[in-house]
Amino acid sequence: MAECLIDAQYQKSPIPVLRAARAMRAMAAGEKLRLLATDPAAVADIREFCKTSGHALIAASESRGVFSFSIKCQRV
Repeated sequence: MAECLIDAQYQKSPIPVLRAARAMRAMAAGEKLRLLATDPAAVADIREFCKTSGHALIAASESRGVFSFSIKCQRV
């Protein structure tokens, strides 16, 4: 399985979630996306994106102001 990395640090909402959505459209089921963001709004945005799109939010963490999200593509 491949993992894609998107570095969306210092980009304001909704850019990180839009970049994640674009990347997920090109991914196959089971592939993982790792997204880095510094905008605190990304926490709610990514959770809502996963909830509405059906992708699985595997992990979310924060370290020194950088939020890291691991998302698994659930494409059918």
